[in-house]
Amino acid sequence: MSVGFRLLLALLVGVSVASMACGSPPENEMQQAQAAVDAARSAGADQYAHDEFTAAQDALARARAAVADRDYRLALNNALDSRERAENAVKLALEQREASRTEASRALTALAAALTTAQGRLKAAESAHVSPRTLAGSRRTLGDAEQRLQEARAAFQKGDYPTATKTASAILAEVQATSSELAAAGSPSGRRRR
Repeated sequence: MSVGFRLLLALLVGVSVASMACGSPPENEMQQAQAAVDAARSAGADQYAHDEFTAAQDALARARAAVADRDYRLALNNALDSRERAENAVKLALEQREASRTEASRALTALAAALTTAQGRLKAAESAHVSPRTLAGSRRTLGDAEQRLQEARAAFQKGDYPTATKTASAILAEVQATSSELAAAGSPSGRRRR
């Protein structure tokens, strides 16, 4: 056999193997990619790892389009890319979810502590006979803060950590300001000014 004939034979064998490998849609890989995307969605990747999750969905859509175009090699590449991105999205989502949980827990703790301090100062101001008109706004603020704290705790219990953080953080500064005002109003110099 000549070298040219061997080269031609090797080329024909390679082409036939490649065409057999790419002769049918990569159904198994596409099913794995879909399962990985579904798992990522269940892990909260659409919220906590949005970019990677979207990239996984896009790659799966490209794989389906490639199957429709009968470009099975491209479909296989996109299905594998989709699965990998979905698996990465799961990892990122779990990390981000835990970080979000920690942040929400800190926000709830800070609001609860500030509310406790402010309520103690309200009682001290009432005992110091600060005018009820002066205390009315503080009572409203603290009542609203108690309600918002309960809402934030409910969101936390449901696993909606971003909402819990946002709700608790939104009123924290107001509670701290009210607490400072109550401390000033309850002090002897604050009572003289009223």
